[in-house]
Amino acid sequence: MPVSGPQQEHEQATGRERAARAAATVDDAARQDGAAAGAATPDEEAAESVIERDERRVKMERLRAEGIDPYPHGSWLKDRTLIKGVIEAHDPSALEPGEHRGLPYQVAGRLVSRRGHGKTSFLDLRDLSGSIQLVVRVDSIGREAFDRVMSLDIGDIVGVEGFVYVTQRGQLALAVDECTLLTKTLRPPPDKHHGLGETGTRYRYRELDLLANEDTRDLFVKRAQIVAAIRQWLDERNFVEVETPALQSLAGGAGSRPFTTHHNALDRDLYLRISVELFLNRCIVGGLENVYDMGKVFRNEGISPKHSPEFTIIEFMFAYADYYDVASATEEMFRDVAQRVLGRTTVQRNGEQIDLAKPWRRTTMREEMLARVGIDFLEENRETVSTQMREALEEYVHPATTWAELVLAVYSKLIEPHIIQPTHVFDFPLEPFPITKPHAEHPELAEHFDAVIGGIEMVSGDTELNDPVDQWQRFVDQRKRRMADEEEVPHPNDEEYARAIEYGYSPTAGGGMGVDRLVMILTERDSLREVIPFPIVRELR
Repeated sequence: MPVSGPQQEHEQATGRERAARAAATVDDAARQDGAAAGAATPDEEAAESVIERDERRVKMERLRAEGIDPYPHGSWLKDRTLIKGVIEAHDPSALEPGEHRGLPYQVAGRLVSRRGHGKTSFLDLRDLSGSIQLVVRVDSIGREAFDRVMSLDIGDIVGVEGFVYVTQRGQLALAVDECTLLTKTLRPPPDKHHGLGETGTRYRYRELDLLANEDTRDLFVKRAQIVAAIRQWLDERNFVEVETPALQSLAGGAGSRPFTTHHNALDRDLYLRISVELFLNRCIVGGLENVYDMGKVFRNEGISPKHSPEFTIIEFMFAYADYYDVASATEEMFRDVAQRVLGRTTVQRNGEQIDLAKPWRRTTMREEMLARVGIDFLEENRETVSTQMREALEEYVHPATTWAELVLAVYSKLIEPHIIQPTHVFDFPLEPFPITKPHAEHPELAEHFDAVIGGIEMVSGDTELNDPVDQWQRFVDQRKRRMADEEEVPHPNDEEYARAIEYGYSPTAGGGMGVDRLVMILTERDSLREVIPFPIVRELR
């Protein structure tokens, strides 16, 4: 395995020449990604990286010349033990120092460090479950095999057959009996001391972030557990998961701008879904009663710490319920998911401790707006709200902006960001919610609520409109109100949906939740891009 002699010197010199040329052509994109404080400059890092890549490629080619496949066939799955399993199976304090050949194991993973010299070397091997020290000794495996192990690079993926070994310091390790190269890496892993520098680099090259940061690996394991816990919570309550179409002829169910695509065979434009609600409601009409869908939705809008053009949503609908039932279900779901995944119901947000197990505060938009900005929007007309909004926000108000839009703007900018503890805010203006039932006492309001934590809307819930005549008229009225600059937005007049509920739509309520936002809250992160495995990022220029 090791490469030595004049051939090696020539190949490494050639590699350094190529590295020098590559370093001279490092573009601005590398500089945009940045580097950690105290790290080498991008040019120096690029030169060093190219040199090491060339040296690793030389090793790979040398192996092949010797008849060794650096990417061999075969499976290690059957007899492999996860490192965590080895560690949990043995208490080193109960074993004598040295080898225990009666306790053999096969493990596989990535080499992450190496130390020692002479006739004994120590390597650290890591898989997803944990890390363990490998003890490699000339006396045990022979000089040739020892040299082959020593020629491995940090980052190489190997399979190891060995025996439990207890070091003189009482640490559990594995004494290597045989080490097989499973994957030769041609690029060095990120420097574990300096990391990846700016966060933009971590988002763009998430595989490197995962390699370098145990915290990132733990985060996405936790995300998977949260998603599984949500599904389990709904399944235990007899909800049926329905996969609704991602390509839709009409992007309905939310007031967002969609992404447009074209189907060649049908020669028609289609839209990536912005919501799944209307299809779930049609399932209710069909008698499924309790349904949900969890998947990606796409909204062609801005990017912020709490907004992403592509995100994971879960919408759940249940028959014979109203929006108060959805609020209660939200509290129970958040509490139970947190307990199941975190083992606790408390998290930190904006410097405050939040306990998801406590009864959530319940209020109305009217109460919150009156308390914070002194506006009773139910008693004020559009002109008065407009004047007060200009004074409060110091913003220009477009003449075409409606009373409902003004009220929502005041709420989203002056009220919601200040709601830190778990809170349900009920009774929004009706106009922006064309498939929501009007409020029983105030018909200008909708039976709609937002669940808010840490200044972020977590769940949006409604009592669904089940009057087909009213539904037809609401769609028509909403189309008439469209702004001139919204002409490319597909109209919400979903005739198929309005027709469907004419067959009889039971009293129904539902909620929609951004799964990424829940992950962000439960893992105490500040940005959606932290918790989305591969977020949308700007192109490097």
